[in-house]
Amino acid sequence: MSAELSAAPEPMNAGAPAVSSAPGTLALQWATVRVLMMRDIVRFFRQPSRVVGALAQPILFWFVIGTGFAGSFRVEGAQGLGYQEFFFPGVVTMVLLFSAIFATITVIEDRKEGFLQAVLAGPGSRLAVVLGKALGSSAIALLQASLFLLFAPLAGVSAATLDLPLLVTVMVLSALALTGMGMALAWWVRSSAGYHAVMSIAMLPMWVLSGAVFPLKGVDSWLAWVMRLNPMRYSVEGVRRALYGAEASVSLGASSGLAGLEVPVLLAFAAVFVGLAAFSVSRRE
Repeated sequence: MSAELSAAPEPMNAGAPAVSSAPGTLALQWATVRVLMMRDIVRFFRQPSRVVGALAQPILFWFVIGTGFAGSFRVEGAQGLGYQEFFFPGVVTMVLLFSAIFATITVIEDRKEGFLQAVLAGPGSRLAVVLGKALGSSAIALLQASLFLLFAPLAGVSAATLDLPLLVTVMVLSALALTGMGMALAWWVRSSAGYHAVMSIAMLPMWVLSGAVFPLKGVDSWLAWVMRLNPMRYSVEGVRRALYGAEASVSLGASSGLAGLEVPVLLAFAAVFVGLAAFSVSRRE
């Protein structure tokens, strides 16, 4: 009997290496990014007030401010451009800014609820967590800005001057940069009220001094240097050039040498603040 057992054929898989069904490192990182990104997007659509406000707020802001300053807006060399046309690219950037503020405030809420601590304890890296939150918040910001851009024909935008690839690139990089800045600040702030205060001091002046509200042309004081060094200026000028062409930007005070620099500067802007957000997450829980 023992001889028969010893002579029995070995199983087909004997000696073959065991196949692991565990996902790889790259798959785990992508799963972390995808889950966090989709969670923020689904949360946005489950809040009807945010969806309605995404379209109503910028329209009212553009219409009221644009109408109020329409009679007093005069820029030499840009007589054919009214204030509503001038202000439209600034409102597009404002939508990206406000969306980044309201989307990244969820970082504070998720930390209070213990959700982020659970995610950080998982297999995903800190960079994957930051990218997931940044991409989700950026997608929401881009969606809101895209809804507002449906009114571009009312602001004098024509197909002849529209540069769609430049517009998309500038908006994507701007959204990532502003979201990264918001995440880097939100990670170090404990309360939502404190976060709003910090963002009002840090980001709103950047938008006001970006050429969104008033043109750089005619500003001769130290304020002009602040506006020239403001990285958000490249976002506003990039959107303006993509909508109205380079001539409109130059007539409003933008340097002709800025053309073509918007994308590299915004790319560096986004890389710095997304990296800063990843560093902040890695340094403190």
